[in-house]
Amino acid sequence: MKPSLGCERMNINLHIERLILDGLSLERSQGPRVQATVEAELARLLMANGLGEQFQSGGAVPSVHAAGIQLENGSSSIEVGQQIAQSVYSGIGNSR
Repeated sequence: MKPSLGCERMNINLHIERLILDGLSLERSQGPRVQATVEAELARLLMANGLGEQFQSGGAVPSVHAAGIQLENGSSSIEVGQQIAQSVYSGIGNSR
């Protein structure tokens, strides 16, 4: 029988200092909403599924392989932010 692990509450504070959205057909005013959505969705994914083992010890990496995104014409800033976060998470997240 495995010992029971206590339920720990984890806090994740994620801040993206600069998000470059080059080549996307978004209005300049949508940028802050996309950035806030990326931060919120990425934090949610990390809370729910964790960080990949190779990143758990910390450190810097020059790049991360991430999944592509598919945007439709008229995608909202929230949809764009969620897809970006999910793409980034595919490269850093726990692949359960």
